Amino acid sequence: MKARITITLKPGVLDPQGKAIEGALHALGFGGVEGVRQGKFIEVEVAESDPARAREEIERMCKQLLANTIIENYAYELEAA
Repeated sequence: MKARITITLKPGVLDPQGKAIEGALHALGFGGVEGVRQGKFIEVEVAESDPARAREEIERMCKQLLANTIIENYAYELEAA
């Protein structure tokens, strides 16, 4: 089973990389761009075929390693392999 995990900073958390990207876009002539926020996208394949157990496993991965839940939110989608 494949999981596609998206990790983003929580609202209100400063995002210096997002600001740098926004500044670079402005420098390239994309002046109408505002509020750029960057995040992470991770794909994981798990051997578990039961969707409920796969969700539990992905939740543990996110909480224990992949996301800093103090400053980041995460969401994921499961797809059968």
